Amino acid sequence: MARPRTEDEIRAVIGACARSGVPITVRGSGTGNYGQCMPLHGGVILDLSAYNRLIWHKPGIARAQAGIRMMELDRQTQAVEGSGMGWELRCVPSTFRSATLGGLYGGGFGGVGSVNYGPLASTGNVLGIRAMTIEPEPRAVELRAPEALLLHHVYGTNGLVLELEVGLAPAHPWLEAIACFDSFDAAIEFGQTLAVAPGVVKKSVTLLADPIPDILMRAVPQLAGQMKAGSHAILMLVAEFSEPGMLQMLGQFGGEITYRKTSEEVRRSNRTIAEYTWNHTTLHALKVDKGLTYIQSGFDPSRHIQQAKALRQKLGDEVLVHLEFIRTKEGVMNCSGLQLVRFSTEERLNEIMQIHRDHGVYIANPHVFIVEDGKQGQVNPDIVATKMQFDPAGLLNPGKLRGWEQRESIMADAASGRISLSTLPSF
Repeated sequence: MARPRTEDEIRAVIGACARSGVPITVRGSGTGNYGQCMPLHGGVILDLSAYNRLIWHKPGIARAQAGIRMMELDRQTQAVEGSGMGWELRCVPSTFRSATLGGLYGGGFGGVGSVNYGPLASTGNVLGIRAMTIEPEPRAVELRAPEALLLHHVYGTNGLVLELEVGLAPAHPWLEAIACFDSFDAAIEFGQTLAVAPGVVKKSVTLLADPIPDILMRAVPQLAGQMKAGSHAILMLVAEFSEPGMLQMLGQFGGEITYRKTSEEVRRSNRTIAEYTWNHTTLHALKVDKGLTYIQSGFDPSRHIQQAKALRQKLGDEVLVHLEFIRTKEGVMNCSGLQLVRFSTEERLNEIMQIHRDHGVYIANPHVFIVEDGKQGQVNPDIVATKMQFDPAGLLNPGKLRGWEQRESIMADAASGRISLSTLPSF
């Protein structure tokens, strides 16, 4: 394992590996739950968590080294003198305390904040990257958007990212609250109404349907008594000045606030309910019930509420509904599911995923280690062509990208005009 602290040290490790044909697996803080940092062919684990400096920031934009922890980046960009406004990352995973910026870019999708800014791949969220080629004499290359997204969400299989330039959001004083509902329909309708409300500034809206609140209260002592047993819960972060509007909407749907903390109370406690959302919900649930697993799903923004209601009625208590409200890349409100599943057999798990597909819900299978079998869904010629430029010997995280085995036919198809490739970086 190598843990470089400077670009020169990274270059020295990469050059030595390239000259010797040694595989390289890039790693951040290791908070991912897909196993994609598990080397399949040995070699060197390149831990970038010590390469972690905030290079610069200004209103709305920051540039940092890939190994910086997202909580640390926010701490520095939120600190302002006088009456100026602080800034923060537009979306972070629930593991923001320890997860790195490069890790979010390489293996993440979105997170807390995506209800406003969509997934990380939305235009304007990633403005540029600095990456290094895997060659005997490595070169550092600057890519601007949209080419900068060619290395996104591919688990370090087609490029090594050194720095990222990302958009920031205003850092409001966030009020945290949990609202509980007796009716699933009322809970999801409130979540949708809050998520789309233009006059209520929010950062996160999460639906945890019964019995997930009961499971969380068993798993997390701090939550005991903070949700109603047998209820459906909406976990939300809203700007403190937007609380009256949120409460007005809550009254329309018959919900009850069971937990509330001001931003100052959250700061003093050093705890946030954001760490009970996204995939932290799964991790907490597994503490008390090893018979659970989960799936990841993407709904149709034109009918996501109807799809969620139909699937709950179809699958009952076998699938425990966990939805995160999120904007699409086009700006339309939708929800992303991280449903908990009472595992019985692999065959039944596959049936459950197929039932979702039959209802028009996309499944990003988290139970596979080949990139194309998960969120990507199919071989992407642009991803393969990018790898050929940055990693010509195929040393980065080998065995995870099926398209690499098809590179010759892909390039032949591109040369003959049978397929077209996006504008790729030239260097």
